[in-house]
Amino acid sequence: MEQLLVIRRFEEAILDLHGKGLVHGPAHASIGQEAGAVGAMSVLSSADKINGTHRAHHQILAKLLNHATPPGHDPRHDPPAEGAAALVRGAMAEIMGLSSGFCGGRGGSMHMRHAASGIVGSSAIIGGNVPHAAGYALADKVLGRDHLSVAFFGDGTLMAGQTLEAINLAALYALPVVFFLENNLYAVSTHVSEQTRETRLTTRGAMLGVPAIECDGMDLLAVRRAMQWAATTIRERGGPVLIEATLYRFLHQSGPLLGSQLGYRSKEEEEAWRARDPLLTLPARLRALGVLDDAGLAALEARARRLVEEAVDALTETPPGANAPALRPGLLPDPAEVDRGIRGDLAELAGERFREAGTLPAEPVRETRYIDAVAAALLRNMERDPRVVVIGEDIHRLRGGVSGSTKGVMERFPNRVFATPICENGFTGMALGAALCGLRPVVDIMFGDFTIVAADQMFNGIGKFAHMFGGGFGVPLVVRARVSPGTGYGSQHSMDPSALFAMHPGWRIVSPSTPHDYVGLMNSAIRCEDPVLVIEHAELFAETGPVPLDPDYCVPLGRARVARPGSACTVLTYAAMVRASEEAARETGVDAEVIDLRTLDPFGLDWETVEASVRRTSRVLIAEQTARGTSLGARLAAEIGERCFDWLDAEILRVSGGEAAPTVSRPLNRAALGDAAKVAAALRRLVPG
Repeated sequence: MEQLLVIRRFEEAILDLHGKGLVHGPAHASIGQEAGAVGAMSVLSSADKINGTHRAHHQILAKLLNHATPPGHDPRHDPPAEGAAALVRGAMAEIMGLSSGFCGGRGGSMHMRHAASGIVGSSAIIGGNVPHAAGYALADKVLGRDHLSVAFFGDGTLMAGQTLEAINLAALYALPVVFFLENNLYAVSTHVSEQTRETRLTTRGAMLGVPAIECDGMDLLAVRRAMQWAATTIRERGGPVLIEATLYRFLHQSGPLLGSQLGYRSKEEEEAWRARDPLLTLPARLRALGVLDDAGLAALEARARRLVEEAVDALTETPPGANAPALRPGLLPDPAEVDRGIRGDLAELAGERFREAGTLPAEPVRETRYIDAVAAALLRNMERDPRVVVIGEDIHRLRGGVSGSTKGVMERFPNRVFATPICENGFTGMALGAALCGLRPVVDIMFGDFTIVAADQMFNGIGKFAHMFGGGFGVPLVVRARVSPGTGYGSQHSMDPSALFAMHPGWRIVSPSTPHDYVGLMNSAIRCEDPVLVIEHAELFAETGPVPLDPDYCVPLGRARVARPGSACTVLTYAAMVRASEEAARETGVDAEVIDLRTLDPFGLDWETVEASVRRTSRVLIAEQTARGTSLGARLAAEIGERCFDWLDAEILRVSGGEAAPTVSRPLNRAALGDAAKVAAALRRLVPG
């Protein structure tokens, strides 16, 4: 009862603060839904993990209060739990966008994280949080931890594709996760009967082989019993489990208005549900059972109000002469901190052994094919680190997946290989959840274009996660994307996604052009605490080169390689275009310095090496194979113009593919890509004979 009261008074206070202009952003109140959150959370420990969506105040507060409450606590006799006030104040500060909030005010109402309480991170993207919970459970299963994970979501979210993908993945791998569906009948204003023909929502569980139960979400004890059944089922038979709690949000999607005031619900419907308000029905039941009398209820009510009012008073004040409250001075974040926490400083790599090709000529090496280096690096990292798992389509068969890049992995580590259905968004989101809970997932994307299928998780999820939750923690995840533009697979299987990822500063991007660099960069990527995209260019797979016998050496992230020294101009390139640029320099006789960028993310690119070269040559050519619109060249050219303008003696030239994506026809395919001939023509123009 105490938690119901605290949550209700907290949300009433948030709506009041919002109305006074002290909450920047939305306020999605869960008033009416508190019993579902409190009943569900009463079964969980702090070590059990949860997430929610944009409307998660009730779940966040219930988990925080449970975390602060000692075993055996009886609010009828015991003083308030130590630490509860600070947690309530922290949640309020976060919603108000203040620096003392759990995420430094960056998350606000819709993005909440408090790892110590088991709140791993909510998501404002419909369905975005559900695969994450499957990932938490995956980490627990692989690491042998006896914990539960719970994803809270609504009836509207159930219709999202990645929600069903996540439930299916959890069922396939028997993951200890509860999918808790709050069916409040409306997705904003769209009734559940307008969302689906089959309105018996628990049937989604049966469809995917998942045990499901429906309960009265307005009845705290019914929800508690449902969660107890779910926990017992998972621990005795394995997971997952689906719970549908039927309940009702009394207010509109956000703000203080009623749905009837906006015309999509009737006053009669709202009144019928308000008669079932858990703050009315639970006290009546407790009185009937002799558990709580009116005086005890009044005491709990006063304590809840005091807890919330103290939080408000700690964050606001009414200035002298004013009649409206304002934020207390010094609580807003420093604007200079706006970019802090996007990603780490790579301190985790400080003690590694770094090797550059040719720097240690006496070191034992083995001539190795590029594709064999790919498979060997993955296998070695799985031997070295039991936290490394590999996730993706067709990675368990075909003698190492469709390209041979996972050769030997399934045979050695069958319990750490998760061959998935075709559901890039679902399994990439699962990988994010696993990375946040102790694993180091390597996600295999069969073709670079398919990263777009997973764009929500790649960019709204992985790329933003550390920053929007305040930083200070890692997201150690690697995405391997195969790029094969010259194979005739056509427009939907041929792109290099590097430039798309470069738009999102949370990502590091590497594109190795030699077997040596592949092994070293993959070793660095798997050790890195930031998410890393590793480009594997199919045109390089058959090439060979020397690779040190030491399998654990690293190549630094953020350091370019001078592939060919020169003085006439600087060619900035990567992947298959390194060789093409070297060929063009030999053909034209231009003394071009060819720089293999290797690291492509603009904020991690080796600008020191680039600037030093441009100062010597005064001319720049950017050579890329991919289509012009999806290339990095324009971004790099703009940056070079700003950094090196005083040293440039000519315009910056760009070689790339054409406007069109590659197609199947061989001549059209070739014409759509940058190549040595196009680089040679640009060199002649840049450095006239």
